[in-house]
Amino acid sequence: MSDTGWLWVVFTLIAAAAQTVRNATQRELTAKLGTVGATHVRFLFGFPFSLVFLAGVMIALGQGLPRPPLVFWPWVLDGALAQIAATALMLAAMNDRSFVVIYAYIKTEPVHVALLGLIFLGDIVTPAMAVAILIATTGVVIMALKPGTRMDVHATLLGLAAGAMFGLSAIGYRGAILSLGLPSFVMTATFTLVVGLLLQSALLSLYLWLRNPAVLSAIVRAWRPSLLAGFMGALASQFWFLAFAVASAASVRTLALVEVLFAQAISLFVFRQPTTAREGIGIVLIVVGVVLLLWAY
Repeated sequence: MSDTGWLWVVFTLIAAAAQTVRNATQRELTAKLGTVGATHVRFLFGFPFSLVFLAGVMIALGQGLPRPPLVFWPWVLDGALAQIAATALMLAAMNDRSFVVIYAYIKTEPVHVALLGLIFLGDIVTPAMAVAILIATTGVVIMALKPGTRMDVHATLLGLAAGAMFGLSAIGYRGAILSLGLPSFVMTATFTLVVGLLLQSALLSLYLWLRNPAVLSAIVRAWRPSLLAGFMGALASQFWFLAFAVASAASVRTLALVEVLFAQAISLFVFRQPTTAREGIGIVLIVVGVVLLLWAY
C-alpha cells in the first residue's frame, strides 16, 4: 500500500459520521420544504462551506485553481446529477417508511459501486473484496427486513433505486477526481466538490424558480436548520471525495456501512432501545464484512 493507503479508512469514518447527522437533519426539513426543497438544502447551503474548504487548501498548498481537462466535465456532471436524483429518491422513500429501514435499502449501494467501478473505471474487485461486500450488505439487509413487517414495495423500490443512483454518483465523482491528474489528492478532491456543489445548486435553484418559487422562499426562511444540514453535507462530501481520491469507490462505500452501526449505537445508548437478536446477527455480519475488506484491500 502507498503512504496514503490507510488514510481512506480515516476519511471514510469521518464522512460516515457526518453523513449520519446530515441525513437525520435533512429528513426533518422534508416536512417543511418538501422532497425537492430538502434535497436542495444540502447543496445550496453546502456550497459556501466547500468554497471555504477550497480556499484553505489553496492557501495551505500555495497553489492556484486547477485547469480541468474536457474529460473532467462528463464525470462531474454524472456525479452531480446522479446525487440529486439519489437524494430525492432517498427522502421520498423516507416519507413512506422508517429512517432506519430505508437507510438499509440504500446501503445496498456497495454492490452497485463494485460493478460500476469495474466497468467504467477498471477498479479491481478481488474475490475477497467481493465476498466482504456481499457479507456486509447482507448484514444490513438482515437488520432491515424484520419478520412480521409488511414490505412496502413502493418504498423498497425507491430505496434500492436511491442506492443505485448513489453508486453511480460515487463512480462519477471518482472518475472526475482521477481525471484531474494533480499531484495533490487533497486539491483534486476539494476542487471536484466545489464544482459538483456549484452545478447542483445552480440546477436545482433554476428548477425551483421555474416550477415552485415558493419553495425557495421557504428554504430561505428555514436557514438556521438548513445551515447545519449544509455544513454537515459539505463536511461529509469533503471526506468522501478525499477517500475516493486514494481508494476504490467500492472499498469506500463498503466501509461506509459503519453508518448503520452508528445509527444502532445511537438507538441503544441515546434512546435506550435494546438490540434484538436479528439486529445482533446483522451487526456481526457487517463487522465481519468490514474487517475482511480491510484485510483484503
